[in-house]
Amino acid sequence: MKQLLHLIFFIPCFAFTQVYANPQAHATSYVCPPCNHPCDTTAYQQPGVCAHCGMTLVEKNEQISKGQKITVCFYLYDGVEVLDFAGPMEVFSYAGFKIITVAKTKAPLLSQGILKITPDYSIKDAPQADIFAVFGGSDEVATDDPEVISWIKSRDSATKSYFSVCTGAFILGKAGLLDQLTVTTFHKSITNLQKAVPKAKVLQNVRYVDNGRVITTAGISAGIDGALHLVSKLRGKEAAEAVAKQIEYDKYLPEQGMDLSHQELPKTQISNDQH
Repeated sequence: MKQLLHLIFFIPCFAFTQVYANPQAHATSYVCPPCNHPCDTTAYQQPGVCAHCGMTLVEKNEQISKGQKITVCFYLYDGVEVLDFAGPMEVFSYAGFKIITVAKTKAPLLSQGILKITPDYSIKDAPQADIFAVFGGSDEVATDDPEVISWIKSRDSATKSYFSVCTGAFILGKAGLLDQLTVTTFHKSITNLQKAVPKAKVLQNVRYVDNGRVITTAGISAGIDGALHLVSKLRGKEAAEAVAKQIEYDKYLPEQGMDLSHQELPKTQISNDQH
């Protein structure tokens, strides 16, 4: 009986000793959402904001569940507009997205005749991505290439969403992804896009249009607004605001685009018999 009493007394005391002997064992640590910078590995003992990137801190276990990498495929080609892809690339990078660059081949290409780019992949070996992004410039290089358009269509069933900047919308249109949608593009190309995609409604004087699965933006700097909007959808408003602050983009106004994603929209996914 004495041994039983000693045991009953000893177990709670042992547990109490173990907890307080290591006060950090059950302490909650806080980290910033992944932003592809050294602060991704910095842990804080109190909630707040990251001292390095300004992101709102989350519990470490929450980061594991919410911080999974979102992969974005940037399709590039000779003559692609630098700021069309570089602006969104900066936004998505700070938001912690994984970015891969793909071109028809792995040969270096020239952006606006000034910036040489070596793609990560060609259309022969590019891995699947969550988001497929295309940009303006000499977009006819891709639009008028049946092999490229066929490749885009072949990946549709595994692509969660599409993102275009400027005349990159012509590439999505050629792939049949803009039919029955409300979209936009570079202000000087509104009429031409309407002719190219007669089944779409092409708007002017709007920074971006979000149809849910497909986001199209106006030219150049509007791509940054559309990218921040997408970050807000996937990572939250605070994450988008933190990215805008980090890149010192003081023109970010969350409601300046047209968000139709809450409306009932026709299915845009290409059926296998169209491939």
